[in-house]
Amino acid sequence: MGAATAAVPASGAHPMDATPAFEHCNPDLLAALPKDARRLVEVGCSSGALAREYRRANPSCHYTGVEVVAEYARYARSHCDAVLELDIETVDEAFLRERLPGDCWIFGDVLEHLRDPWGLLARVRRVIPAGGSVVACIPNAQNWSVQARLCRGAFRYENVGLLDRTHLRWFTRQTIAEMFDGAGFAIVDARARVFDAPKDARILAAIRALAESVGANPDAAARDALPLQYVIRAVPA
Repeated sequence: MGAATAAVPASGAHPMDATPAFEHCNPDLLAALPKDARRLVEVGCSSGALAREYRRANPSCHYTGVEVVAEYARYARSHCDAVLELDIETVDEAFLRERLPGDCWIFGDVLEHLRDPWGLLARVRRVIPAGGSVVACIPNAQNWSVQARLCRGAFRYENVGLLDRTHLRWFTRQTIAEMFDGAGFAIVDARARVFDAPKDARILAAIRALAESVGANPDAAARDALPLQYVIRAVPA
């Protein structure tokens, strides 16, 4: 998504079964990571591009990747200290504490793919040390392009992007905040990633008018329709 460049999927990984691996990392996600983290856990590490770039600046860290797609895990082992090939939602809190100790947990366009992201974040909260953080990039379901598709009745799944067919959950700025708050985290930094603002001013005007008609804040509705994704950093509350 966003500025990432998709790699050709490895043999055996069908695009219908997984989000394509990426060769280039999300620069905003990279910038949000704590510069001096000692142990990082990246869930859905894909090809390991983020690990590769982060370890260039902080080579003394220990970087663990978690990846469910075997072919991507094989790529990631070139850049991570360790890669666990598993479905993170199938392991319990004891496993997280013993096998995945981390002072920074990373979810780069991953939470929307999980069956219960709320429950996983709550488990991470119970094992993360004081002073730890969670950094995540999450697609914005309120983006104007999704609203336009709904207006046309053209809500069709695709192989990549906001309507990636592997997305199981959908979030807006408001529900992202609610998810982290409910899991026991406080968001301390948030960045909106805007790439595709509508060229026709009538689109945002229509969104403002709809918001006003249902008693919502029209300025907030127009603002929240612009981001493609949000990059957030949260700490234990």
